Amino acid sequence: MSLIVQKFGGTSVANADRINAVAERVARYKKEGHQIIVVVSAMSGETNKLIGLAEEIMETPDSRELDAIVSTGEQVTAGLTALALINMGIPAKSYAGHQIKILTDQAFTKARIQKIDEKVIRDDLDKGLVVVVAGFQGVDNEGNITTLGRGGSDTTAVAIAAAIKADECQIYTDVDGIYTTDPRVVKEARRLKSITFEEMLEMASLGSKVLQTRSVEFAGKYKVKLRVLSSFEANGDGTIITFEEDEKMEDPIISGIAFNRDEAEINILGVPDTPGIAYQILCPIADANIDVDMIIQNVSRDGTTDFTFTVHKRDLKATLDILNNQVKKEISPREIIGNDKIAKLSLVGVGMRSHAGVASKMFKTLSHEGINISTISTSEIKISIILEEKMLDVAVKALHKAFELDKA
Repeated sequence: MSLIVQKFGGTSVANADRINAVAERVARYKKEGHQIIVVVSAMSGETNKLIGLAEEIMETPDSRELDAIVSTGEQVTAGLTALALINMGIPAKSYAGHQIKILTDQAFTKARIQKIDEKVIRDDLDKGLVVVVAGFQGVDNEGNITTLGRGGSDTTAVAIAAAIKADECQIYTDVDGIYTTDPRVVKEARRLKSITFEEMLEMASLGSKVLQTRSVEFAGKYKVKLRVLSSFEANGDGTIITFEEDEKMEDPIISGIAFNRDEAEINILGVPDTPGIAYQILCPIADANIDVDMIIQNVSRDGTTDFTFTVHKRDLKATLDILNNQVKKEISPREIIGNDKIAKLSLVGVGMRSHAGVASKMFKTLSHEGINISTISTSEIKISIILEEKMLDVAVKALHKAFELDKA
C-alpha cells in the first residue's frame, strides 16, 4: 500500500463527465489499497471567467478580494469530485485550502506556501477516506484567503506530498508526459521516460507548461517523487522526474527544447557603467512585484554600457512606466526600448556538462535557417536565446532535427 497524491488539472475536470472519470480513476487506486489525496484545479476556463466578472465590477480588482473570488473555482471542483466518489461508494471529504491550514505569506495572487498542517489529512486517511483538496489556495496569518498564482494547484499537490511524506505525487494533465518539445510545433517530438529534476526545473522555468516552476522547486527541495501522466489514458507510465542523473550522462546531450512566446525584451542603452547600476535599474521593478528573467549587461564603452533584460509581456507597459518615470532621471540612459515581438528558446540537458560543442552546433543550425539572435544566456545545463517571435517555430523544428531528439 502506498500513500499517493494525485493532482488533476482544469481540462481533466472540465465538466461532470470528466469529474466522474477522475473519480473512477481514484476509486481504482483506492480499491487497490492505496491511501489517496486528490488535489484539483478549477474547471477549464472557470478562473478566467471569475477574473472577467471581477474586472466588470472594478477595472483593476483589489487583490485581496480577487483571491477570495477566484479561489471558489477550485472549491467547486473539490466538492463535485468528493460527491462523485461518494456516489461510487468511496468515502471522501473535500477541503478548501484554509480548512487544512495551507499557511501562506500575504502576497495576494502570488502567495508562497510557508507551512501545511497535515493533521486533518492524516486523520481522514486513517479513517479510510479519500481526501480531496482545492488546489491553488491557502490562508495567511490573518485568515485571509490567498492564491498561489497560475498553475498553483501543482504547487499545492507537491507541497502536500512533501508535508505528508507521500510515496509519489502524480500530476495528471492533458498530455501523457514530458516531451522533447511541444508536439504541436514538432510532430516528431518524443515522450521522455524520465527526466532529471534539474532538467525539469529548467524546462518549466523556460516555458514548458506541463508543470509549474514552483512545484518543481518544491519537489527538488523536499525530494518528492513526481510523475506526469495523462488523465485521458487508462494506462501508461508517463514521465518520471528523477534525482539520479549519473545514468543519463552518456545519453543524448540535449533532453529537450523549451520555448516561451510570453516574454518581452527591454534594452536600456548608454547607462553609466558604475557599481550599483543593475540595482538602480532592477530594484524599483522588483518593488512593483514584476519578475525579471534573462539579464545581460554588455561590455563597457567610454564609461557606458547597455543593459538588457526580459519580463512577461503583460508586465512590459508597467516596466517601461517605471523606467521612464522613476529610473530614467537617476541614470540618464541614452534610450529605453521595449520589444514584445520576441520569443525565448532554450536547449536543456545535463549532458552539456560532459560534452562540448553544443553552442556552436546550435548557432550553426540557426545560421543556416537565416535566424538572427539578439540575446544569449547560458548555464551549466542550458543555452537560452532571444529571437524574433515569427522565427520561433522554424528554429524549434531545425534544432529538434539537428540534435536528433526524435530518436530514442
